[in-house]
Amino acid sequence: MISGWKKRYFSILKELDYKEKKDKEATLILDSILKKTDSSEKVRKLIEGKTVFVIGSGPSLSCAIPKLKKLKKSIKIAADSSLKPLIDNGIIPQIIVTDLDGNEEAIRKISKTKSIFVVHAHGDNIEKLQMVKKIKNCIGTTQTNPINKIQNFGGFTDGDRGVFLASYFNAKKIILFGMDFGNQIGKFSNTKKSDRKTKLKKLVIGRDLLIWLSSITKSELFTTSKPIEGFKKIQYKDLDNIIT
Repeated sequence: MISGWKKRYFSILKELDYKEKKDKEATLILDSILKKTDSSEKVRKLIEGKTVFVIGSGPSLSCAIPKLKKLKKSIKIAADSSLKPLIDNGIIPQIIVTDLDGNEEAIRKISKTKSIFVVHAHGDNIEKLQMVKKIKNCIGTTQTNPINKIQNFGGFTDGDRGVFLASYFNAKKIILFGMDFGNQIGKFSNTKKSDRKTKLKKLVIGRDLLIWLSSITKSELFTTSKPIEGFKKIQYKDLDNIIT
């Protein structure tokens, strides 16, 4: 677990009135479902020393997709709400970070491929964890204490967890796409109107976590989306100059 994560986790629990007990329950259930695999080592080989794209479902994703289609060989980590529009445009991410609340059809389409799912257990998705049984390549994560097959790389929302994952496995450069962390919710997000207020709170939390990560990571950080402290803002036309 990243040094300093526990303090931030407890702050999130307090702000959103979540219970660590439920997160621990979900963690135990996911651990009981998951089979032992070498997926973590596969993730390391994909990420370590590479330039990695982390893709969210913010408002700027629509503009990012045409560029992403041209960058076929780049390593892509997708938050699950971005998965359907990516698939619809022929973009298959190597890694999907998910708490299983995204488009289930998109998840099923990719679940039998070589793509690796990083499935997150928390108190609100216990009923969906059985979906993991149908996913070929899978890693389990938690936001509380890691146990057995379940790890904690840091992060809270699918998007920022993807960045924490890339940093944990020592990506050389991390570039954000469709990750705006503003007061608008992207059209690809599966957020209900009744959940809008909570979603916006989570976006603020995700942004603040990334700002914190920028102060401790060894990876170079860039964003093509809305500016975020600690990340260098770049234009699509300049991507070719920094991709290695």
